[in-house]
Amino acid sequence: MAPVRLIYLGLAIWGAVHPMTYFIRWFNENSYDIMAMVDAWHVNNATSGLVWDLTIAALALTIWIVSEVAVRRNWLALIAIPATFCIGVSCGLPLYLFLRSRPVT
Repeated sequence: MAPVRLIYLGLAIWGAVHPMTYFIRWFNENSYDIMAMVDAWHVNNATSGLVWDLTIAALALTIWIVSEVAVRRNWLALIAIPATFCIGVSCGLPLYLFLRSRPVT
């Protein structure tokens, strides 16, 4: 496996695990209420800006994935879409790059 693919895979794993530790800690401290977490994301203008920044990036990534899958027929790459919206862009983007950079057969 090419070194850059290993880097993408490592970043995808890190992007899944590291943010999730904060989310799980928050849920343990504040109950498992997803709407309370959404409210916490919008506690001030700085956090709202970050939420919108990541939302727009997630949408752009999704459009890129869908458009490339339509051309390349790399159906496995579609798994990066739920990874993006269920975990985050920090997982979805490097996961997609990992899947996209596999050798073409």
